[in-house]
Amino acid sequence: MEHPVYKRVVLKLSGETFMGKLSAGIDPAVVEALAVEIRDVATLGVQLGIVIGGGNIFRGMSANAKGLDRTTADYMGMLATVINSLALQSALEHAGVITRVQTAIEMRAVAEPFIQRRALRHLEKGRVVIFAAGTGNPYFTTDTAAVLRAVEIKADIIMKATKVDGIYDCDPVKNNDAVMYQKISYTDVLTKDLKVMDATAISLCRANGLPLSVFNLQKPGNIKKVICGQTVGTIVGG
Repeated sequence: MEHPVYKRVVLKLSGETFMGKLSAGIDPAVVEALAVEIRDVATLGVQLGIVIGGGNIFRGMSANAKGLDRTTADYMGMLATVINSLALQSALEHAGVITRVQTAIEMRAVAEPFIQRRALRHLEKGRVVIFAAGTGNPYFTTDTAAVLRAVEIKADIIMKATKVDGIYDCDPVKNNDAVMYQKISYTDVLTKDLKVMDATAISLCRANGLPLSVFNLQKPGNIKKVICGQTVGTIVGG
């Protein structure tokens, strides 16, 4: 049996992950497969928090660029993250994983409000907690929300799932000569403008000494491999 090296983690998922091969929206088969991977991690006794973006439904910054008020657009994006969170909660519970959704914007009919102590209690009881609606404030990304929640629940690491194997010195999709880092410092991520997360999120990781793992979600089993300490993707720290 695998042995996790981290007791409490936050997993950051992009909304685009939920699309599969669709042009937008949610592919139930993709969410169900993801739920099975998360269940396999939960059975190891890992306390798991999750933050999901909303880009498969609505992307606030893109809407703002097209003329929609930025604050309004960001709130619409937050609501999109709630939709994704409820979809994942349903899939996880169908897979036998007890799950709670907590939102930064109160909507008691569908989820709990985010309360740090309650979130910690859920995690201690073995429940997966999905943190929705970002930070509850416009002008902050879900990357920053994920780091904030990780710091608040005292996570050992934050894991960012991507479509590539890790952090590269340039875009690997556009450049076949791109070189992947196995480990890199927060400062180098910022100074090299590598854009794995926004600058606020990386700075918050650095200020709190929170390690960041960037890995490829499209390779089955990678979530468990990272949590069990295998060399997968890129580690940001130091």
